[in-house]
Amino acid sequence: MSLGSQLLQYLFTGITLGTIYGMVALGFNIIYSSTGIINLAQGEFVMLGGMMMIYLTTIIKLPMVVGFFLSILIVALMGALFERGAIHPLKNPSVITLIIITIAASILFKGGAMFAWGKETFALPAFSGEEPVRVLGATILPQTLWILGIMAATVVFLIFFFGFTLTGKAMRACAANRTAASLVGINVKTMVLLSFALSAAIGATAGIIIAPIALMDYNRGTMLAVKGFSVAVLGGLGSNVGAVVAGFIIGIMESLGAGFISSGYKDAIALVVLLLVLFIKPGGLLGSKEKGEFKKF
Repeated sequence: MSLGSQLLQYLFTGITLGTIYGMVALGFNIIYSSTGIINLAQGEFVMLGGMMMIYLTTIIKLPMVVGFFLSILIVALMGALFERGAIHPLKNPSVITLIIITIAASILFKGGAMFAWGKETFALPAFSGEEPVRVLGATILPQTLWILGIMAATVVFLIFFFGFTLTGKAMRACAANRTAASLVGINVKTMVLLSFALSAAIGATAGIIIAPIALMDYNRGTMLAVKGFSVAVLGGLGSNVGAVVAGFIIGIMESLGAGFISSGYKDAIALVVLLLVLFIKPGGLLGSKEKGEFKKF
């Protein structure tokens, strides 16, 4: 393989990884924008989406399309129940308290997944075959095209939801000023509930589409959460455009680092980038200047 083909191959791999990281980061941003907290259980929603899809389609034998939407619905309900059971009852909790609660939820979700499915690694069949497509000497899997397409559909959905629906605008209003939003009749608690459900749904979608390529097990969510959080910080917490751009940056950096340096350093790259951003530009590439502000696409 020539150097040009090799670079193109690493680029395809990086774009695939970056798309997943960007979707995980979108989940972080939705909850951060509505509540001001970092949901460290977001990676477990990704894992649960993948595991639920595998269970419904390979064990129960539901059709792929039915399993896809049912898995997203189930994980979204789990996110909503988590908010109702652990976040909603609290009266004026501190940010630290809320973050600790999400850490505890992450441990519980991971333990529940291990109890339900064991420690095995599971595979999910590709959505439309596994025959790679050759492009200028490099290859790209059909599943990668699905990943890119679903990411684009997710972004379009979020643009429409936050820009053209009353519920989306109400969530943005809560993010900008919760007191003012409540004064004009918006139920802030309901908007927080919806933010957890939507965040869980996006995380589940990411888990489903990555499962045919990366496989899935009960412990997969932790590292995905780290990568997604790193992307969210690099792009700027609250900036969805930043999450997409930063996802591609970190994904491509990881792919090039694994290809030209060593695959052993692949997971460390996101952490190094996170530390550099926190030291040099804590607000991220496209971070909002005002805390809690929700950036439109």
